[in-house]
Amino acid sequence: MGSFERVEDKPAASANTGDMTAIQQDLEAKTNEINALKEHMKEAEQVKVQMDKKGLQVESADKAFKFKLGGRIHADASFHSGDDYLGEDDDGNTIPVEANDGTEIRRARMRFEGVFYNDWLMRTEADFADDNIRVKDAFIQYLGLNKYVNITVGQQKQNFSRELQESSNDMMFTERSLMNILNNPTVDRAIGLNFETSGENYTAKLGIYGDSITPARIGVEPEIDNAGDEGWDISSRLIYNPIIEKTKLIHLGVAGNYRTPDDTKDVAKSRGLKLAYETTNMSNLDLVDKSIKNVSDIKMLGLEAAGMYGPFSVGAEYTRSWIDRNNGDGNLELDGWGAWELAGRYSSADLNDGDFNGGELSNVTIALNWYINTNFRFIANYTRLLDIENAPITTSTGPPLTGDNAGLDSFTLRAQVAY
Repeated sequence: MGSFERVEDKPAASANTGDMTAIQQDLEAKTNEINALKEHMKEAEQVKVQMDKKGLQVESADKAFKFKLGGRIHADASFHSGDDYLGEDDDGNTIPVEANDGTEIRRARMRFEGVFYNDWLMRTEADFADDNIRVKDAFIQYLGLNKYVNITVGQQKQNFSRELQESSNDMMFTERSLMNILNNPTVDRAIGLNFETSGENYTAKLGIYGDSITPARIGVEPEIDNAGDEGWDISSRLIYNPIIEKTKLIHLGVAGNYRTPDDTKDVAKSRGLKLAYETTNMSNLDLVDKSIKNVSDIKMLGLEAAGMYGPFSVGAEYTRSWIDRNNGDGNLELDGWGAWELAGRYSSADLNDGDFNGGELSNVTIALNWYINTNFRFIANYTRLLDIENAPITTSTGPPLTGDNAGLDSFTLRAQVAY
């Protein structure tokens, strides 16, 4: 019958060695892929993404890279009374004029801001209001020299005036004071190189600037003539805070500015030296409207002071401008007082000097602000024209618009969101 052999005692057939090696290598590759995926998922969990009152923010795990998306919307409504005046059209004919009443989007901005490798900051901010696109900020800032020094290159605010430096999100009033007549045309944003150093209670800035990045608006401002060289500007500002605490502050500052116009005789290619004041941003009623031609250079001095104690604050600012002109047109010295802020604001501007009659006016503004939360607020402003001289308009009943007989009242309401 032959011999019998138990199955369990029979040697198993040997597997193919090459197949086993391939299977093992494939398993190791899959394991590596799974581990790498887990590591990526772990890193992704460490990237911080949040949306809060500061806007959309993204931050890397090591905090070396940051990104923020923000913006603002200011929706205004303006109303006037006592604005029945007479003016002249382009042909010199007398016509009735009044301030525009209505609504507008005063500002509609988007801001992109990022930090790269800890030391490099970039910011771009554009405004889409007034049926136009204007670049406000577009700069790169290097913070890596040490914690007390930074360097900024690009479109930025120049080093002059506390009022101009203040963000429109934080202003107590819907518009800046009459002193802005002197400051804005010359020391608003421009492309430049700026150095800043600061300590516990001081900040010092020095910058050199060319023209603004923003082009002229066709049909509103003279179109840009690209022939000729740009003008240039150098400005500096020193701030000292003898007291700087959370609820108490004393702010003292001084600023200086020197600008030469470009070859087209504009202060900057996008704007000539025009001294103008509208009752509101959307109004076509200019209580001051004077252009200065043949400017050779402009020198400016600014003094500023402010204080805060708990919920109360007070501030004052003064600007003096020396405008030298070519062809014997006569040099000018003009000045303006900025905001005195407590429960309201008094402002004045004197644009008369010898035979140059740019106008003189003063007004008072009272503000009522309702802060719903950090991002939303409503603002109500009432402005009364106190005194005016050498106005480009007259009263409709015949007497010149002078002294305190103007009787002009302006009312502005704003709904604001900022993040």
